[in-house]
Parts: sequence; structure tokens; C-alpha cells
Amino acid sequence: MNSPESAVAAADTPSGKRKRGLLLLAAVVLIAGAAWFVWWYVHARWYVSTQDAYAGATIVQVTSEIAGTVRTVHPRETESVTAGQPLIEFDPADARIAMEVAVADLGATVRQVRGSYPQTGRLQAQISARETDLARARDDLRRRQSIAAGGAVSAEELAHAREVVAGAEAALRSAREDLNVALAQTGGIEAARHPQVMRAVARVREAALALERTRVTAPVNGVVARKGVQLGQRVNAGTPLLAIVELDDAWVDANFKEVQLQRMRIGQPVELRSDLYGDDVVYHGRIKGFSPGTGAAFALLPAQNASGNWIKIVQRVPVRILLDPKEIAEHPLRVGLSMHAQVDLHDQSGPVLAEPTSAVAATMADRPERDEQVEAMIVRVIAENSGR
Repeated sequence: MNSPESAVAAADTPSGKRKRGLLLLAAVVLIAGAAWFVWWYVHARWYVSTQDAYAGATIVQVTSEIAGTVRTVHPRETESVTAGQPLIEFDPADARIAMEVAVADLGATVRQVRGSYPQTGRLQAQISARETDLARARDDLRRRQSIAAGGAVSAEELAHAREVVAGAEAALRSAREDLNVALAQTGGIEAARHPQVMRAVARVREAALALERTRVTAPVNGVVARKGVQLGQRVNAGTPLLAIVELDDAWVDANFKEVQLQRMRIGQPVELRSDLYGDDVVYHGRIKGFSPGTGAAFALLPAQNASGNWIKIVQRVPVRILLDPKEIAEHPLRVGLSMHAQVDLHDQSGPVLAEPTSAVAATMADRPERDEQVEAMIVRVIAENSGR
């Protein structure tokens, strides 16, 4: 029978110390594993995260709608602008001359159309005269025919009377056709609604629009970026001038692995952190939707997997995350900033695919369909040249 002294001596041997260390290590591993399992079961399994996320925002490209020479450039890059604020002004000399020519053409057209309306009365009077001439010619023909049997009228004179009647009938038909043409051009409408006048009015509006487009204004609120024009530069219609970034409408595109999407749903809350502000600033957002394809599927050169040398690579799917506007206003983001996104998976009642909505599409600052000053000028020109 071993004594206590012998047991203590055996434990102090190298093999006993090794055995005791292994048992202690095993206990630590078991405790750590149990703690990790409890942490995963209670917390970690309800969250997925990625650092492959980047901030984005609407970038509005401002282009030239007319050809012209840049005369003034108001904002510089990185400056904030508001919707309707002047950005660039072109030399308006050509557009102003075209406007004056269009106004002059409108006045001339009104006078020309105005002169065609009295023609109907003149043509009606002409028809009455032609009808009288025809009646007189027919009476003469009947008188000559009544006495032609007695030899009082020669055959030549009778033939001449018939020619006079035929000529009168032709003149009456011509006068009636002229009246129909005049009525087709002027009948049923006033001079201000005449097609020729309306076409001239359209030219005036077109010239006024071209004159207005010599002054380029900001379509949205944002920050100026990518300014590509200089003073004195000649640009054509459609030339990109600059871009405006709507930082107030920022979002995050987070690229999650395909194995992380199983329990992700639209509307789930998301916590985000930016490398710009560090862990002290936390953004709160919600999942807006999922991309219909992986990033590789929409790449410029998609991967060609129909080959013998194939290796499976876990794909990533872009997920659009909308942010709280108040938090964006307090801590503005920049396009392309790195973000860390963590999605809370507790609520899985949301849909996987976004449902069709009748939401209002994003629009630029409204431009009046018609300028009141231009319309007033058109009315004045028509009135002055209509004799009113």
C-alpha cells in the first residue's frame, strides 16, 4: 500500500507534471470551447459582417445642352452647391440674336396670315360676279338659239356664244376652288391659332430655351466634382461639364459572401463603421435590397468557368444598405470610403426580393415648362401684328 509521501513523490516526477499539465490544458480547452459555443449560440450566430463594403452616393453628370463658349465658371471643385444655383454661363450673343430673329419671324408670319383672311370675302364677291357673267352668257345663248332656226344668227355667232358660256362656267369653277383653298387655310380658326403662326411661336420658344440654356444651374444639392471645363473653352452639345455628388443621399454597398446570404432579409438593421471616423461613430441603416447577380457576373470581363482548370471561389453579392439621414448630416461620408457592416439577423420576416413599388423616381430640380415672360412677349407680338 502506497503512503501519502510516495504519492506526492510520484506527482513531483516529470511524468506526473506532464500529466497534470495535459489535464490542465484539456480543461482550459474545454472551458474555452464551451464559452465560445455559448457566445456563438447566444450572439454570434445572429450576426454576419463584412469589411468589403464601400460608401456610395448619386453622382449627377451635368452636360452642356447647347454649343457655346464658356464665359463664367462659378463654383470650384469640392464646393457645395444648392439646386438652382448658377454653375456655368456661356456667351449668350448668338442665342440672343437667334431669339430676335425668331420674334421678327413671328411678327411677319402673323401679318402674312392676317392678310389671308380678307381674301375669303374678295373671293366670295368674285364668285358672285362670275355667276352673273355665266347667267348673262346663258341668256345670250338661249336668245340666239331661239332665232337661229330662222337664219337671223349665223352658225359662227352661235358657236361663239357657246364658247362664252363655257368660259364663264370655267371662271366660276376656278373662283370656287380658290375660295375652298382660302377657307381650308383660314376657316374655323383665328389668326393666333393658325398652324403657320403656331410654328413661328414654337421657334420663338425654342430660341428662348436655347437662350436660357446658356446659363447652367445645379440640378440637385451636392458637392462639385470632376470639373472638366475652363474659361474660354468651346464646347459642343452633350459635352460633360462637371459632376455633382449628392452626399446627403449616401448609401453603402456591402459585398457579402454567398454563404452569408441565407438568413439575410430586406429591412434587417445594420450597424456600420467607417475607417474615416473609427469605432467612435456608428451608423445605423437597413438593408434596401440585394443585387440580382454577383460582382463577377456584372464585371467587364466575366470569369470563364467552362474550362478544365476550374477552382471554386466563393462569390460575393452586393447588398444595398440605406443610412440614417440625420447621422449622415452629422458625419458626412465620401464616395468610395471603406466601411465595416454588421447585419442583425434576428428579424427574418422581411422578403428576399424587393417588391414592386410606386415610389417617385429621383428627379432633378424642376424647370418650368414655359417661361411666363416669353409667353407674355408672344401674346404681345401677335396682338401688335394682328391690328388689335
